[in-house]
Amino acid sequence: MKYSIVILLLFGFFLNSTFAQEKVILDLKVQGNKKLKSSFVKKLSKARAGVSLDSTILDEDIKRLKRLPGVAHAYYQVFLSQENNYNVFYNIEENFTIIPSVNIYTTNDDEFAYRLGLYEFNALGQNITFGGFYQKDIFSSYGLNLRAPFLFSRELGLAINHQDLNTKEPVFFDNTTSDYKYRNKSYELLALYQPNFKNRFEVGINYFLEEYNYLSGATNPSVPQELSVKKLLYKGIYEYNNLDYYYQYVSGFKSIFNAQYVTSTSNDLPEFIIAWNDFHFYKRVGDKGNWASRVRIGFSSNDETPFAPFSVDNNLNLRGVGNTIDRGTGAVVVNTEYRHTIYDKSWFALQGNAFVDAGSWRNPGGDFGDFGKSQNIRVFPGLGLRFIHKRIFNAIFRIDYGFGVTKGETQGLVFGIGQYF
Repeated sequence: MKYSIVILLLFGFFLNSTFAQEKVILDLKVQGNKKLKSSFVKKLSKARAGVSLDSTILDEDIKRLKRLPGVAHAYYQVFLSQENNYNVFYNIEENFTIIPSVNIYTTNDDEFAYRLGLYEFNALGQNITFGGFYQKDIFSSYGLNLRAPFLFSRELGLAINHQDLNTKEPVFFDNTTSDYKYRNKSYELLALYQPNFKNRFEVGINYFLEEYNYLSGATNPSVPQELSVKKLLYKGIYEYNNLDYYYQYVSGFKSIFNAQYVTSTSNDLPEFIIAWNDFHFYKRVGDKGNWASRVRIGFSSNDETPFAPFSVDNNLNLRGVGNTIDRGTGAVVVNTEYRHTIYDKSWFALQGNAFVDAGSWRNPGGDFGDFGKSQNIRVFPGLGLRFIHKRIFNAIFRIDYGFGVTKGETQGLVFGIGQYF
């Protein structure tokens, strides 16, 4: 009995000593931030006063902060306060987040086209994005966007989008082409859910009006010259994101899966299902290099329609190919490039890049063998430059020149804001 009491006392002493030695966060302090609210940083962070000091949690919080548009860089410091209580400091280097956007390109008729936008990516210091754009691509278009991913909590937010997009679009049938004025006027509401650091979901509904009006080119009695169809689009997105950022350098893996079901009130534009997945791979190469790759695999309902959803386009998948030169009901696209920092100072960096964009499409109503047909395969290597402001979010002015190496392909410059992917 005496020995049992002694053992219990020793065991109790051991437990008390163990818990007494546990390191605890006394206070979490945020410094260096001006526009970004400290309360918002603490709302996102898993580390907080009274919890155990855990470096893995601190590392995860810093990675999360560096993904925010308002943060150029972040790091933490830990200082002993008293006994086993520690003060943790999150140090923030902020980005400027009121950003104009500019995209300049040419249409298939070599006419000048552009998109101008202005966005605030850190409204109210709460990582809320709000802004809009005006586009002139033969016809005028506009869009408005609001995105608040942490509006209700660290996990839950919402997004609201509206656009009235008007463009001149080629329609392909019977080995001929005609041009239509295309209009897409839409209203979208999305619920945003991020259960943890690496995973997020979006679900929502989009109500839109889709119109096609014939302009010029080939005609066929079976292809209508005017269409005006109201549609509902149900959308779901899942993203796995394990990227780590260090200024202009990125490393890690990201996957985005997007699935949509579109209803219709017309057999000329029938209801369909479309889904695609983008796989992103990034790897640091030495001190100044960054290898980046994107693979897109997508399929839709395989209707034999001239209005197929997957397009071959300068600004989407193949740099230098032109503005919507073909369409399909399936797509496999690979973009890969090596980025090398030529010049790097405290606020500015200049990158050069060499890239290869390649892809193939399934013809509307076709089969999987279409992906292997030479007329559907396109390969565009090229070179580019990136002018990067390291203290302004997404302030990357992009110039790329791509040239086709498959038979009869085009070549040309592509300008834009932000990395291509």
